[in-house]
Amino acid sequence: MDKTVAMILAGGAGERLSILTAERAKPGLPFGGRYRIIDFTLSNCVNSGINTVAVLTQYDPRSLAQHLGTGRPWDLDRVGGGLFILQPYMTREGGSWYQGTADALRQNLYFIEEQGAERALVLAGDHIYTMRYEEMIAFHRVKKADVTVGLVQVLPSEAHRFGMASLDEEGRITEFHEKPAQPPVGDWASMGIYIFDKDFLISCLRANRATREARDLGRDVLPALLGQSRIYGYPFRGYWRDVGTVQSYFDANMELIVDLPEFNLYDPATRVRTPFHAHPPVKVGPRAHISRSLVSSGSIINGYVSNSILFCTVYVEHGAAVEDAIIFEDTRIERGSSINRSILDKQVYVGEGSCVGFGDGGTPNKEEPSYLNTGITLVGKGARIPAGARIGRNCKVNPWVTESDFPSLFIPNGETVAKK
Repeated sequence: MDKTVAMILAGGAGERLSILTAERAKPGLPFGGRYRIIDFTLSNCVNSGINTVAVLTQYDPRSLAQHLGTGRPWDLDRVGGGLFILQPYMTREGGSWYQGTADALRQNLYFIEEQGAERALVLAGDHIYTMRYEEMIAFHRVKKADVTVGLVQVLPSEAHRFGMASLDEEGRITEFHEKPAQPPVGDWASMGIYIFDKDFLISCLRANRATREARDLGRDVLPALLGQSRIYGYPFRGYWRDVGTVQSYFDANMELIVDLPEFNLYDPATRVRTPFHAHPPVKVGPRAHISRSLVSSGSIINGYVSNSILFCTVYVEHGAAVEDAIIFEDTRIERGSSINRSILDKQVYVGEGSCVGFGDGGTPNKEEPSYLNTGITLVGKGARIPAGARIGRNCKVNPWVTESDFPSLFIPNGETVAKK
């Protein structure tokens, strides 16, 4: 594994996650009560014995870079290996923003060469899963593959979101279609995980006429190589979730609180690492009620919490109710308020007697009908909701909105509250 360098692609804007990624890159989005999405990929690397890891950032990287730090939580603050953050850069010969996954790797081939690695493990930094990469690397070596692609089975209705592959009896990829409009014959979707032999990767991105100007691995590189290179698919049958939409993000979080979750955060063999914050223990008041929920350190619960995930230092006052919700850290919910089927970002204040996620709601959000249409209401970072407010379904309260920005105390389904 010391001959493998991991390249984590973490520059995504995550537009389909609406205001949740307004001020952070998608891999830096909080998840599961105490983690960030990128923690799962980083932990997989460490658990697999890979200690040279590069994170390629681009979109709004400040929060993500602060979270990564020197890599110490993942034991990557070391001599001989370590954690490296690679951003787009300019030289005398030029330079540009990353134009896609292939272009991001092309601009950083020098890094792979400097590490003396035999192979590059290319990873997406925005998926939820645990995986032992050494097993996939062993498969790659046995098959004598030029490229191995991690694959997972998905429903035909989800095929349009992924690169879809067809395999022959030996596991070789015979067809690959990036986000097809119509479901293909096969049901194997790319996980955004690739293993390249170093020399082959350099040849593809620098020398191969068909791919040297390619921008995206799935859309451009793989289809151009089919039939002329040894490209295999590695079937992965464990838990894996793409949390690229508000609904999929919400569902993946809620899957953690069922009685026997498919994804086990408590397995010491696949421990997920994240920076430690020295908060005091959770405090539960004498009239509090908590059921089927994850509540993180530093929180004070005096009210009702059910089927929800609360991050660190969340305060739920007596008489307040939180149900089917995700509440990010440093959020305060005052007396008599109710939160239902909603996601509240960091540092939100919910005034006394307010209701977030009110009514039945079938009207999509007017500004983002493609992203907010399943009844989930979003409240952005630092927003302040006035006392007595009623906010419907599929609503959006933009970051840093204050009480004076609300046009009225009743916000109907599908509406947005923005700063004046």
